Amino acid sequence: MSLQSRHLFTLFISLHPTLDLGQTPAGGRRIFPVSGGHFRGERLRGEVSPLIGSDLLLARPDGTFQQDVRLLLITDDGGLVLMTYRGVRHASHEVDERLRRNEPVDPAEYYLRTTPYFETAAPAHEWLNRIVSVATGGRCPGGVEYEVYEIL
Repeated sequence: MSLQSRHLFTLFISLHPTLDLGQTPAGGRRIFPVSGGHFRGERLRGEVSPLIGSDLLLARPDGTFQQDVRLLLITDDGGLVLMTYRGVRHASHEVDERLRRNEPVDPAEYYLRTTPYFETAAPAHEWLNRIVSVATGGRCPGGVEYEVYEIL
């Protein structure tokens, strides 16, 4: 059986300046605080809360970056949805340096995949509690953009 998916939404996350914790026992740690954003799809749309959200990015010894993200989504009908995801980004050293300097880099030049999960008590969106999703994405001016897909 092959995997099938359908588009859930496009997510744009705007970010505050990065906080670099430096080399910790877990690896090189940077924090990307979320300053807002939005998500748009046929079944779900709204805003990303500017108050709750961050990516605790870990630079692993193998040169791969591991994401650990928490976001609060506020749907157009007022529902609150916690979105969490882990992900992996890897690229050539040259592309990593360009990303670190916040230079524009075509997402086709690197690998960025995440596995979002959702948690909500909003009756209209409770179906999100029961799905698995994947996302592809990349940096863009002012933040990060993902295409999020529900796995059917």
